[in-house]
Amino acid sequence: GNSHLLKKRRQTWLREYLIETGYAPKRFVGSAQIFDDVKEVADSIRHTLGLPIDWAESVGTWQDALNKIFRSAEKAGILVVRNGVVGNNTRRKLNVAEFRGFVLVDDYAPLIFVNGRDYKAAQMFTLAHELAHLWLGSSGVFDLAFLQPADHDIERICNKIAAEFLVPTELLYRHLPKHLSRSDYATVLQDLARRFKVSPLVIGRRVLDMGLISNQMYRTYYDEYLEVLQKRELRERDDGGGDFYHNQNYRVGRLFFTYVANAVKENKLLYREAYRLTGLSGDTFEEYAARELGGAWS
Repeated sequence: GNSHLLKKRRQTWLREYLIETGYAPKRFVGSAQIFDDVKEVADSIRHTLGLPIDWAESVGTWQDALNKIFRSAEKAGILVVRNGVVGNNTRRKLNVAEFRGFVLVDDYAPLIFVNGRDYKAAQMFTLAHELAHLWLGSSGVFDLAFLQPADHDIERICNKIAAEFLVPTELLYRHLPKHLSRSDYATVLQDLARRFKVSPLVIGRRVLDMGLISNQMYRTYYDEYLEVLQKRELRERDDGGGDFYHNQNYRVGRLFFTYVANAVKENKLLYREAYRLTGLSGDTFEEYAARELGGAWS
């Protein structure tokens, strides 16, 4: 829809601006092949984002983990956009059932969109999945039911890379008890989910793939967890409330806004165009620029 077209327009403008300003293309975009070792691709993403292997354990909450990974992606030059509503219309919520996220692959201005109405743990996985798409150089919309096997090879490989990026096998082995009995595996999966800041379903899937629980145990756990999730749904959803200016960080994308504001300052972009690209106008644009860019703006 319109939202997708606006992001494409932003990306096209930014690509031209970065080329004109003398930026180099991002070497990581399309740097992996679908038959590459999953661990090597996951390590490459982590290295590019400047994250140690145990980064998720060092932050307290899922929100902290999301903020850290969003900022790390932006430092690497990836535009990250998260929104829970259509445009700035708070009455029109984005439907998680329709899509969880998408990526627009570009070697100068790669852009990832994450549906902000999704659960925090699901947003973590979506972001990791879309990072995998960037490394493979393929655009995609992540709209499959959470972690269900996809028909598409690339989607399945992106899921594997995302899982290895978020829950590295070597760390998982280190934290797993030697035996997972039927009585305690649900508790163990919850504890590991908190440690790695992912959904217990991601941990369950990994443990299943490692042959440590049976298919039947996983299916039972999966069904029970979804029931719990549905009960928590109303409390947990992030509806994009709160500070308007703070929300713009990921509605517009902080990195994108910085480039636009700099282009205005350098007289390479008219205010009118800047308003059109960011969806912010007049005082709102000025206020946001002052808050995000501080003294550099005035």
